[in-house]
Amino acid sequence: MILEVGGFLLGLTLLLVGADRTVDAAAELALYYGVSAFFIGVTIVSIGTSIPEMTTSVYAARYGAGDLLVGNIVGSETAQITLAIGIVAIVSDIEAERRNVLVYGGAMVLAMIIMILVLEDGRIVRSEGFLMMIAYVAFIHDLYSHEGGEEVTSEVVEGQTPLRDAAPWIVIGITLVAVGGHLLVTNGVAIARVFDVPAYLVGLLTGLGTTTPEIAVASLAARRGRAGISVGSLLGSNITDPVFSLGIGALVATVGVSDPQAIFVSTGYMLVVSLAVLGLMYWRRGIDRWTGLGCVLLYLPSFVLL
Repeated sequence: MILEVGGFLLGLTLLLVGADRTVDAAAELALYYGVSAFFIGVTIVSIGTSIPEMTTSVYAARYGAGDLLVGNIVGSETAQITLAIGIVAIVSDIEAERRNVLVYGGAMVLAMIIMILVLEDGRIVRSEGFLMMIAYVAFIHDLYSHEGGEEVTSEVVEGQTPLRDAAPWIVIGITLVAVGGHLLVTNGVAIARVFDVPAYLVGLLTGLGTTTPEIAVASLAARRGRAGISVGSLLGSNITDPVFSLGIGALVATVGVSDPQAIFVSTGYMLVVSLAVLGLMYWRRGIDRWTGLGCVLLYLPSFVLL
């Protein structure tokens, strides 16, 4: 039991550290070679911050752990829209233009609805996974038009790094991600068996852990005085995970869940709290500290609604 828990925590740590180093080094290398900040924002940063979820999806699909895979996505989504936004708002008020809330928030809600619909029969086949990834490409094309990608990049990437300095970190980061993802999924399944708890619950807890990069990035930007941190950087992964991260897992193998009806309860809560937070953000043109505390509290029921 101790070995499984230790392996799970080690895998989560390696996964997060590896993803963070890979994204940072790749983005800084791209800047060094003159790649536009817009392109970096819509590719490396937008997809890269979801590397933990994508890696977990790939391994979970390969090992037939569909409940853990879906639980990880739902847990990550719920944590980001409530806990992450709440913590960032407590650090520094979030300012948001209503148009951005409608655009980014609308895409996020649409991505969640697509995920819920494809899970209706309890399984996601390769063709559905492929179409979900195509839908994500369409989202990105429409969302990050003009300066959107550049804005996200400026909030996440600090400088430029030449190849000789960036390449080792990229290789190390990818290696850590691969090893960490394997340890996370295999030990997560083992923990579910040892403690006789649903693998879906383990996935929800994993989702909380894999949300750490987004919380750290956004909180750091807020602490540096960037009160106007973009809605795109806060909601970007919430658009990526339900369609791209879940879809890439389905490309590896058909994703099946043991109890689709039970999962709809937590996915329904995920959708409801997302609409509530987006509604507050639109109405108040952002999230202040007290509203942020309310967002954090909205996260707590997610573990009860299984």
